Amino acid sequence: MNIRVLAFLVTITLSSCTINLLSGRKQMTLLPESSLQSMAGDEYRSFLTDSKIVKPNQSGDAQMVKRVGDRVIAAVKKFYADKGISDQLNGFNWEVNLVEDEEVNAWCMPGGKIVVYTGLLPISKTEAGLAVVMGHEVSHALLQHGNQRMSQSLLKVLGEVALEVAVANKPQETQNIFLGAYGIGTELGVLLPFSRRHELEADRYGLIFAAMAGYNPEESIPLWERMEEASSGDKSIEFFSTHPSEGKRIEQFRKMMPEALGYYQKK
Repeated sequence: MNIRVLAFLVTITLSSCTINLLSGRKQMTLLPESSLQSMAGDEYRSFLTDSKIVKPNQSGDAQMVKRVGDRVIAAVKKFYADKGISDQLNGFNWEVNLVEDEEVNAWCMPGGKIVVYTGLLPISKTEAGLAVVMGHEVSHALLQHGNQRMSQSLLKVLGEVALEVAVANKPQETQNIFLGAYGIGTELGVLLPFSRRHELEADRYGLIFAAMAGYNPEESIPLWERMEEASSGDKSIEFFSTHPSEGKRIEQFRKMMPEALGYYQKK
């Protein structure tokens, strides 16, 4: 590797180790969240243009998704306010949409751009089940997990594409990495699975946000039982491609339950 490139990689890696104020954990995020939020806005509008949006004034399901989303978002804002870190939500222009698609999936882009697919609703089944999923997806965005996955992917091509150019000019390769990092299906990109640590973090905070929104976090147990039954070993389902389960998910939920119930009982 070229010495200049190596020096650049070392410098940018050291300078990009930040502490996420939600988790308190050090993480490598090479990309400014403001840049990702801007990119997310563009990609979100593009996605909605190419999708069939289910309007709340036309569908009870869309009304439910909007209602649950609003309550989860309010819970996030309160949680951050209670911790004195509300400024971390600057740049979040929350938006929630239900799209007509049989895929079992949901995701949240940087800046709070949320989509739920109609294919998820028969599995989430209840408002509480949906709140757990939405809380989980929002947590991935708040914990900057997508940024970390993009950073890792872009590090592999930094010798060919300067980081600032990769984000500012948004070549197709960067767009594909972005979509894959946030669990948004693309024929051109590669979906990147969340790590076990990322999944556990998103599970924990997702339960807390669902509980603070007034939903019983214990609903996560039957929800994940339905999730595993739906997968039936079929890892081609998009949600399970990006959210791997190691067979101990429910056990982990039970361990997290006392903390989440503490927030639920305060309601």
